[in-house]
Amino acid sequence: MLPWLFRIGDFFLPTYGLLITLGFLSGLWLSCRLAPRAGLDKETILNLGVYAALGGILGAKLLLILMDLEHYLAQPREIFSFSTLQAGGIFYGGLLGGLLVAALYMARKRLPVLRVADVLAPGLALGHAIGRLGCFAAGCCWGLPSRLPWAVTFKNPAAHQMFGTPLHEPLHPTQLYEVLAVAAIFVLVYRRFLRPHGPGALLGLYLTLYSTARFLIEFVRAHDEANPALGPLHLQQWIALALAFTGLWLWIRAGRLQRRTTSP
Repeated sequence: MLPWLFRIGDFFLPTYGLLITLGFLSGLWLSCRLAPRAGLDKETILNLGVYAALGGILGAKLLLILMDLEHYLAQPREIFSFSTLQAGGIFYGGLLGGLLVAALYMARKRLPVLRVADVLAPGLALGHAIGRLGCFAAGCCWGLPSRLPWAVTFKNPAAHQMFGTPLHEPLHPTQLYEVLAVAAIFVLVYRRFLRPHGPGALLGLYLTLYSTARFLIEFVRAHDEANPALGPLHLQQWIALALAFTGLWLWIRAGRLQRRTTSP
């Protein structure tokens, strides 16, 4: 675990922030490179990626606050504190925020929504995998106690200070579970992009596979927030189910459209 690469006095370069930035730039680079294959302009995809990233940051922070609303209502100054600004937020909030901003941008530019989404899907999976390495380096998003041979033990006091990470206790490496899952999803989505597909197929594939993986990982992930009136599942799992069914619908729809266009 390496929360920061170096520190000079009160200034430090967080590993989490560096890997998130690297993931974003890598994903955006890949999407811009794939854009011409789909008949899209590189600059348009670049602008879309930047706007979607800003919406994703806002969405991730907003869902983080909503998940612990009682705390932030009692201490509203915490919303603008350094610790809140430094926190990565909740991925699903970032995904939904990014998708909303992207949809508004594409509507304004009159872009083919599903075709653009398919170009962005491989880059999103790549950037997501790299970003989750940042979670592991920082010690956030940890798992439940575990005695499995691959359980990890965090020892750096900085992780506990910044995120409340339990120290000196073997935990499920949920961050690495997600890295492996999303890396495999990236390979599948990228290879599928290189083959003929109907519009929305790659977005549907990404949403279905990632949401299924996230749904399962949440069972061994620690949750500090309350779980009111949601039954045995956490909010992230309900969101995962909704997105998985949405992705499956897109995948099936894309397959039908492709068969119609290729049938004699």
